[in-house]
Amino acid sequence: MAFCPKCGAQIEDGVKVCPTCGENLEVKDDVAAKVTELTNTADITDTLDPNDIQNNKVMAILAYLSWLVLIPLFAAKDSAFARFHVKQGLLLAICEVIVAVVFAILNAILGSILPVLLLVTGIINWIINIIFFVLSIIGIINAAQGKAKELPIIGKIKILDNVIK
Repeated sequence: MAFCPKCGAQIEDGVKVCPTCGENLEVKDDVAAKVTELTNTADITDTLDPNDIQNNKVMAILAYLSWLVLIPLFAAKDSAFARFHVKQGLLLAICEVIVAVVFAILNAILGSILPVLLLVTGIINWIINIIFFVLSIIGIINAAQGKAKELPIIGKIKILDNVIK
């Protein structure tokens, strides 16, 4: 199943035009089509209580501020909206830690072999951290707008669904 990039309606695979809004869904082989495909993530906002969303926007925003995700994890555990964003924010924080550990090990190994490689790993690490920053901003914007929309790239990973209910 896919989602319309314009209205967010769920559509069947292979459909060329969105039955809800009429958006042309033919994939073009260009950068804009790739970005649209990447950012076309599931949105479950309609399934949540509007009062819950309104009352827990601040907690949802905190979920994307690195380890401040622990505040809504414990303070807003009864909010489905906050829990959705906690899962996304915690996954993002875990990915950040994994990348930091991997690059620390890589730098220790490469630094002893050929110090010039530290520059290459530093640039790659910097690019990945920019991506994490952009994902955090996207999550904050979604939370502030009252949307429960998955983050691009990592949003489809469901490792925390059985842990945080």
